[in-house]
Amino acid sequence: MTSSKEPAGLAPRLAAAERLKSILAGEAFAPIGAAEIADGRDRALANRLVTAALRRHGQIDFILAELLERGVPRKSGSFEAVLRLAVAQLVYLPELGAHSAVHLAVEAIKRDRKAGHLTALMNAVLRRAQSHATRYWSLPQSLLLPADAARRWSSAYGESAVTRFAGALLAGAPLDLTLKDPSPERIAALGAVHLIADSVRVAERDRPVDALPGFAEGEWWVQDAASALPARLMGLPAGARVLDLCAAPGGKTAQLVKAGYQVAAVDADPARIGRLETNLDRLGYKAETLTTDAGTFAPSSLYDGVLLDAPCSATGTFRRHPEVLWHRTAHGIAGRVSLQRALITNAFRCLKPGGTLIYCVCSLEREEGKDQVAWALDTLTGLELAPIVTEEVVGLEGGITPEGLVRTHPGLDPGGVAGGMDGFFVARFRHRG
Repeated sequence: MTSSKEPAGLAPRLAAAERLKSILAGEAFAPIGAAEIADGRDRALANRLVTAALRRHGQIDFILAELLERGVPRKSGSFEAVLRLAVAQLVYLPELGAHSAVHLAVEAIKRDRKAGHLTALMNAVLRRAQSHATRYWSLPQSLLLPADAARRWSSAYGESAVTRFAGALLAGAPLDLTLKDPSPERIAALGAVHLIADSVRVAERDRPVDALPGFAEGEWWVQDAASALPARLMGLPAGARVLDLCAAPGGKTAQLVKAGYQVAAVDADPARIGRLETNLDRLGYKAETLTTDAGTFAPSSLYDGVLLDAPCSATGTFRRHPEVLWHRTAHGIAGRVSLQRALITNAFRCLKPGGTLIYCVCSLEREEGKDQVAWALDTLTGLELAPIVTEEVVGLEGGITPEGLVRTHPGLDPGGVAGGMDGFFVARFRHRG
């Protein structure tokens, strides 16, 4: 709690530092909400600072390495988080004012018993950062991506694509929606542009998502254009029984219902199933929902189709979750690969002979994509690849590999509309019986 005598702007700075500190410790980024900061302007400022610090994390690493000869002091509480926010403001958000960046950073750590003894260091470091701000602003964008990830992705997607990755990281993700009815009238009412199929993009908006036209009426749902691809590829007749594994928050479930399938949605987390049910209720859609482990779920009768959006490294979502760039390790990815294989195996067990299995991940990593396809074909007797053809993804032909797999990334523009898309991998299989 801050008193009325405390400096203007300190409260959002403290909230931003607390959020960034938790992210640096390994938590996922989530915007600061109204329950934490009631004032809309203060909340927007706090989120802007955190977002800037996350998107510029690699460049700020370089800056801190230059300014702190001995590195960040150990056991120093909020010092690093406050320092990163202040550097982000000084170098990349100069319109917010240099004086407030320095002054509020010092005031913030004074209120932390683990960092208060470092006020002189904070002031000195930030004064040096301020004097070099012009040079730091010109640091290469190549610093934005971890070096090992940049090497992997350059090999997989090409250097020009990875250059676009860095730009996409700074730009963030536009708002993509899946429409029940992608009519010109609905698209115009949203101020959107058409992407592919029933996906549209709202590049700019002046109100919250739930205040956009058609939200209350359940006319659309938020879904990145890449995430909307897998469900469209099921290719079964209306009335088919389809299982959606790891289904929450329900965007793909909604697509499957829209396609006319009888859908069962599985997720292990009761809170996430509750969110899925709320989303379907708003849309006026019905699906059977099951709170159970997707890796052990044993249906009483087999399904015509199974869609598995498996837990993964989520490196393809870095435009909206910049922290994944720095949180993911080879060891962590290996653990997810093992989990994915268990889930693929159970998805296959749930599938009728002749049925269709869609496997997808929001990952840019080969281990979670093409390598999993090779493993599944070698391991699961009766499973064969059902190649995806360009006619099924009109407007995104560049996202189809020679093997008939879908591979999107932030350097691809769906339907030729600027703004990129998440990194997604999709494979379609059939149970040949």
